[in-house]
Amino acid sequence: MATRAVTRHPQTSHLNSLVTAITSCLQALNPQSLNPSHISTAPLNQFSPYLDSQLVIEVISKQANPYHALLFFNWASNPNPNPNSYTHSQHCYVAITDLLLSHSLFSVASSLLQKYNRLSDLTVSKFITAYGNHGHVKGAIFWLHKVKTIENGNCLFSYNAILNVLVKANRISLAQSFFDEIVNNVVVHPDASTYAIMMKGYCKIGLVENARKVFDEMQCKPNLVCYNIMISGYCKMGDMDKAITIFYRLMRSKDCFPDTVTYTTMIDGYCKKGEFDEAMKKMDEMKLRCCRPNLLTYNAIIYGLCLRGHVDEAKKLMTEMRLNGVKENLATHMSILKGLCYVGKSDEAVKYFRETIGEGMQADSKAYGIVINEYCKIREPNNAIVLLKEMHGKGIKPSVSSFNVVLRTLMEHKESDMAIFLLKQIREMGGKPNFISYNTVICGLCRVRGRMKDVQELINDMVNNGLAIDTTMYSSIVMGYCEDGNEEMATKVFRKTIDQNYVISLESFLVFIKLLCEKGKAIEAERIFKEMCEKCSVVNVGSYLRILDEQLHI
Repeated sequence: MATRAVTRHPQTSHLNSLVTAITSCLQALNPQSLNPSHISTAPLNQFSPYLDSQLVIEVISKQANPYHALLFFNWASNPNPNPNSYTHSQHCYVAITDLLLSHSLFSVASSLLQKYNRLSDLTVSKFITAYGNHGHVKGAIFWLHKVKTIENGNCLFSYNAILNVLVKANRISLAQSFFDEIVNNVVVHPDASTYAIMMKGYCKIGLVENARKVFDEMQCKPNLVCYNIMISGYCKMGDMDKAITIFYRLMRSKDCFPDTVTYTTMIDGYCKKGEFDEAMKKMDEMKLRCCRPNLLTYNAIIYGLCLRGHVDEAKKLMTEMRLNGVKENLATHMSILKGLCYVGKSDEAVKYFRETIGEGMQADSKAYGIVINEYCKIREPNNAIVLLKEMHGKGIKPSVSSFNVVLRTLMEHKESDMAIFLLKQIREMGGKPNFISYNTVICGLCRVRGRMKDVQELINDMVNNGLAIDTTMYSSIVMGYCEDGNEEMATKVFRKTIDQNYVISLESFLVFIKLLCEKGKAIEAERIFKEMCEKCSVVNVGSYLRILDEQLHI
């Protein structure tokens, strides 16, 4: 098989040429299994003089097909000829292990490492992490016990890996047992990463004081990650006093200094606590220490400004941010949108949204939801519907709350037909109507004379979609039939309400009893009231009885 001749490297351009040539050769050979016995590796022999660890690692990393990488790796393990006496380094074994595990080829990776006697603390830690990423906690623990035997207990990489797996899986109690095993072990000694993982686990479930205990009892010097975890834990709990205590402890440390993450965490914590002046002090201090604010830093301050209604200042800060080479994201625009809404500038919020969309902002359902809500506030539900359709056209799934606010606005503005149409279109537009969706329209229609046919149609649709009628809706339906003068359907629904052990509202009861009495069915009214008291838990019987007596004696 002919392959383009390649000159010796060591320059980067030559290395890239070699990697490209070897990849082309592998694609031509195209192995598709673990042991492709029908494939001759002879075409690879031309690359023997150029073999070194860097080349092998680069080739492995560039292979989309793991079997291509494996064929190359196995060939390079024993090349013929081998003028430079090449052998794989530990980094090469790590590279092939990472690739095989990323394709979930666990048994292949295991067989390879056992074949070359390369199972070690580092390589096994890769297995532990991979099993954890697939949710196989038992498999991860199995490999930990295996490497403990191989390395006679000296396996800190693997211990740290299992802690990470358990913390991600929220198995904090089990993580604590392994952590205790490490701390009390005479063979392996925990490092700062060991403590950091455990602290992160406790902070993740809100047990910040447990994390603080781990932090205070560290047998080695904490690194910046440890400090940042503790500061973040307290900030998320809103305990800025304890966060600043850890911050000052970091400032006194001779081994590490606060970085952008540290300051950003403090700034965000102060902003969310409403202590904006303290946040700005930290921002100023950050700049004095030559820590460059990043996107998260600016977003925290912009959020804080908008929370206080200082939208113009937030916009100025966004301009500063751009001048400093930091590009805003959706979260930045969301804060400004919310700020404009907070200060009652709905028209400006809608305009700002349209401008940012025009500039290429990829808005999500939350951003659209904010503007839809504002359109409804300024009584422009038709424009809100346009946005719902726009979302559907862009493949963005609107939240049911966005549909519901439009339905409520339409019903408030007596646009019943449009509300019915929208309710029926929700599923086609990527949403799923809930009880509130149906309740808003149905109860609204019940207050409009002559719309009970539409009500019944919507009720059937609602029930067919697994939603149940509640007391409020039953009360509205009874009242709707009464307003139409249809005592037969009103009575039917009332009896169904009783069968469901529901008690309709006093207002609906009054309208219902009044209608029966007007129709000369006072005895029927008394009978139904008695039935209601016998079958249902009527809390305020006296009030219902007074209504009945008043109507009977008119």
